[in-house]
Amino acid sequence: MNQPQKRKARILVVDDDPGLLRLLTIRLRAEQYEVEAVENGQLALAAATRFRPDLVISDLRMEPIDGMALLKELQTRWPGLKVIMLTAHGTIPDAVQATQMGAFSFLTKPVEKQELLDQVHKALKVSGFVDTSDEWRAEIITRSPLMEERLAQAHMVAGTDARVLITGESGTGKELLARAIHKASPRRSRAFITINCSAMAENLLESELFGHTQGAFAGATADHQGLFQSADGGTLLLDEIGDMPMRLQVKLLRVLQENMIRPVGSAEGIAVDVRVLSATHRDLTQLMAGGQFRDDLFYRLNVVNIDMPPLARRREDIPLLVAHFLAQIAKDSGTRKIYAPEAVELLATTDWPGNIRQLQNVVRQNVALSQAPIIPVELVQQSLGTTHGKLPSFDEARDEFTRSYLSQILQITGGNVSQAARLAKRNRTDFYKLLGRHQLAPEDFKNRPA
Repeated sequence: MNQPQKRKARILVVDDDPGLLRLLTIRLRAEQYEVEAVENGQLALAAATRFRPDLVISDLRMEPIDGMALLKELQTRWPGLKVIMLTAHGTIPDAVQATQMGAFSFLTKPVEKQELLDQVHKALKVSGFVDTSDEWRAEIITRSPLMEERLAQAHMVAGTDARVLITGESGTGKELLARAIHKASPRRSRAFITINCSAMAENLLESELFGHTQGAFAGATADHQGLFQSADGGTLLLDEIGDMPMRLQVKLLRVLQENMIRPVGSAEGIAVDVRVLSATHRDLTQLMAGGQFRDDLFYRLNVVNIDMPPLARRREDIPLLVAHFLAQIAKDSGTRKIYAPEAVELLATTDWPGNIRQLQNVVRQNVALSQAPIIPVELVQQSLGTTHGKLPSFDEARDEFTRSYLSQILQITGGNVSQAARLAKRNRTDFYKLLGRHQLAPEDFKNRPA
């Protein structure tokens, strides 16, 4: 079996000097880096979205966006992305200021080859770039630019031990992203363990996380190793961290501060080396405001935040996911079915409050209930509750807006058509036609409060 080919780091180079841009590109590609070269800051921001660099090398003085402004925008969009600034001798004070603002380092022109390569190597090492194949993300099916941004952020943080808080609605794939971070990390050969903090009673959750000693619970006959010990050297995902009881939040905070656990019933501490990831569909800032989540624990867990977009914001992924689920079902059961084109269109235009998990359940249900090899649109409508959640067409949305607008203006004028037509800047005849088209009677709005 062939080993998966490892991916080299991607470097975005930005400079308005074509000669220097070409020279830097040649030197970096000679070291087998993937290089994208652009001539100004505006092109750099567009390229960063598409190319997803692991490192940016940028000139300091450019028009219309200079290196400082580009640095600030890159930090806002992709926290953790390292930037090396290029500067002439006369702008060294500005370059020093750029490093104070978060640039990794600066190089003076003309740039020496070995100094360039040394700085690139250091920046990638500090950023946590892991020289892996794309297998780390194989479970995440996407072609969405929004998801690619999240994956780029995940890959940047994977090589570090920074704690990551993954937020997003239920069913958006938070656990899959956590597993991908683990697979891209130096800990990938060790255990990845997940526990749902809302799925068990407080005492049992405490025992599962931190372990207990003999006799700590009624009926206990032996010491029990907790998940922090089981995940030693690996990664522990605390799923639905927002539902963790306050008493256990205090204990978790102590573990994170000391890198040591004390099993229930034991006064002795046990040192552990665990990378902690957490996930929640709840708004932790609201929970903190209500006194249900500790501020100090939040800041310990939320070193890096990755927010998973709902499926409604990545509709381009729906046909891919549907095909993936159908292939999975065919592999597991031998049942091979496809959707009619109209059915795929309905799936792609539906709002999915349950996100990917709901989509997967609908696909499984459709395959099980379909009598033919081609799943008809009627079966999908039945699964969704006819047209419930369907994205309206442009004409439907326009008509809905127009009817709402006309209703509001008639209510404001108390059903006075002449006054309503003047407010709408339409002549009376056209306004009456609009009312008739949308089945609105002016008399229904008379004597209503404005």
